Formats: sequence, structure tokens, C-alpha cells
Amino acid sequence: MTPSICHEHNLRQPPPATRPFGVRVSLRRGDPFAKLVGEDWHKLHWYSTEAERDAALAEMSRRYPFFRVGDEPALVFEKVEASARR
Repeated sequence: MTPSICHEHNLRQPPPATRPFGVRVSLRRGDPFAKLVGEDWHKLHWYSTEAERDAALAEMSRRYPFFRVGDEPALVFEKVEASARR
């Protein structure tokens, strides 16, 4: 019997066509974390609507209250569309 996956974000297959709006999260050039995950590391998050994607992007990219003075986010966020999937 094949176990079911209870959390959709754990699926390793491409997202369904019903979620064409995405956010690509990657590292800034020269980030030391790239030595662990590779220079080409990125993560894609897919959403059903532009509004849902834009709200998630605003939340992901905001400056968190626990940042110290001088801390800068190390991630780069960019909007993508389903036609740009790789």
C-alpha cells in the first residue's frame, strides 16, 4: 500500500496547471550559504492567483522584526509565471 502525502508542499512533482503564478527564491551572488547548497540553488513557490502570489511575496520579502540593525535579507525574490517554468 502506498502511503499518502498529507502536505502538498512535500510533493516532488511539478505544480499543477491550476497554480501558474510563482515566486522564485534564490541566494544573492557571493552568499556563503551557496558553498553548502550550490550557486544555482533556488526554490519555487506556486500560487493560484496573482493576488495570492503577491501577498505571499510581500510576506516572504518583508524585513522581519528580529533582524538586528545592519542585517540584510540574504535571499532574492522574483515573480515568475508558469510559462517560465524550468
